[in-house]
Amino acid sequence: MTKSRATAIGFIAVLLWSLLALFTVGSVPTPPLLLNAICFSIGGALGLMWTWRSGGLRQLLDIPWTTYVFGTVGLFGYHALYFSALRMAPAAEAGLIAYLWPLLIVLLSGLLPGEHLRIGHLIGACLGFAGAAVIIAGGGNAGFQAEHLPGYALALLCALTWSSYSVLSRRLGETPTSSVAIFCIATAIASTVLHLAMEDTVLPNTAVGWASIIALGLGPVGLAFYVWDIGVKQGDIQVLGTASYAAPLLSTLVLVLAGIAAPSWGLAIAALLITGGAIIAARASLKR
Repeated sequence: MTKSRATAIGFIAVLLWSLLALFTVGSVPTPPLLLNAICFSIGGALGLMWTWRSGGLRQLLDIPWTTYVFGTVGLFGYHALYFSALRMAPAAEAGLIAYLWPLLIVLLSGLLPGEHLRIGHLIGACLGFAGAAVIIAGGGNAGFQAEHLPGYALALLCALTWSSYSVLSRRLGETPTSSVAIFCIATAIASTVLHLAMEDTVLPNTAVGWASIIALGLGPVGLAFYVWDIGVKQGDIQVLGTASYAAPLLSTLVLVLAGIAAPSWGLAIAALLITGGAIIAARASLKR
């Protein structure tokens, strides 16, 4: 597989993650950890079926247990920290901090063998971050307050967890993508245990609710992790990191088209910043 093709496959994850907010709204009133457990069960089952069809189940036995621990900590840790951060701090500010992960991917990837940061990567990442900030923090949100610092700290850990997971996954380039299925199953089990200990069980009572949960498990919390794994291991991780700023933009556009959010000048400005940042970073990578 060529590097450009792997990068394009990885970007499919960004497109799928743009549907995360829409389907999450549709899954109300299912609590977060229960939603996590159901979705990752679907995503894990999807991966196991694909692995079985491709004859790769035996490969799973040859993967070191440390790799499974690493992947599970990455998937479960990100989502557990994200949900906790949004409970302890205003969603807009905590979400903004959590969306530092694309910027951190671009910066941390410079530490990988054979990768180098160029000025274009830094400029593109900063422009993309500014665009994400316009979307997430725009319009009447509360400023930083001391009582929200624990939530902000968890959001920062959330960003560090996913960016570190994505960059370190590059070091596991020989590990088959089918291993992500085990990551998902283990995450579902951990989420179930925490759900039983911390939440009341509330399931959807409408067809839309169940359809949203199934869509989440098949796409943003399922297929997305497999294509992302291919992208970060075999593609241009710096381009992927910067292109990930499109996730909050595309997510907002989807909400606008669905009638959940209203269009604004802030959305247009963010589109220019994110698109411009992605182009600049991509050009910097092509110069290699």
